[in-house]
Amino acid sequence: MAGQLTTEGLACLRAAKRVFYLADPITESWLKQENPQGATLRDCYAPGKPRRTTYREMADRILQALPGNSPVCAAFYGHPGVLVNAAHAAILRARRDGHDAHMLPGVSAQDCLIADLGIDLTLSGFQSFEATDFLLHKRGYDPSCALLLWQIGLVGVKGYYPQRENWNLEGFEILVQKLMRIYGSRHKAIVYEAAIYPIFEPVIQRVPLNRLTKAEITTASLLYIPPSCTAPWDHKMAKRLKL
Repeated sequence: MAGQLTTEGLACLRAAKRVFYLADPITESWLKQENPQGATLRDCYAPGKPRRTTYREMADRILQALPGNSPVCAAFYGHPGVLVNAAHAAILRARRDGHDAHMLPGVSAQDCLIADLGIDLTLSGFQSFEATDFLLHKRGYDPSCALLLWQIGLVGVKGYYPQRENWNLEGFEILVQKLMRIYGSRHKAIVYEAAIYPIFEPVIQRVPLNRLTKAEITTASLLYIPPSCTAPWDHKMAKRLKL
């Protein structure tokens, strides 16, 4: 709802002549109150429908409102630039058509994770990947850095399946197997899910990797894996830096 919305974002939302949004039903209701010209993008989804098709339709709908209705605002859950294909596509296409289009920053699940777990990702450095991408592209990894994996409940899934929490258990098991090869079976990880509303608590499950398939995984779950070792110290560089 309004708790993590910036002042700038709220001002743009209220000033828009047309508003499109993709959020949970309660937040959608609040957005409708802030701007009665709002319309949900949720109906672009359909069971089994390829998500790429859905995102293209969302961008189409936003762009169709531009002629004669500027300014137009689109509001997405979390950060509009993090795992929101439709937001990036709409901005690029709008600019290509000669419109003035901008993205305003929001609060992502990563930002909530930092606050809720009380960690500073810059101390060890960190790597952040979408889970399926992490598996498919043979990503390099450094176990001395923290690892953050997004969409662990959607590994290897192209469609939309709202009736299931974890959309592909087999894909998740493949991910866990790879992680155990990297970190060892007893290294502890954290399954994290940010709280949707201020009155809720975040979901934080601390689980060793060999028990990870028993955790409750949803499409909103992130996986945080702390470093398993310390990065080597470059003595020559330290001397050059006079440290």
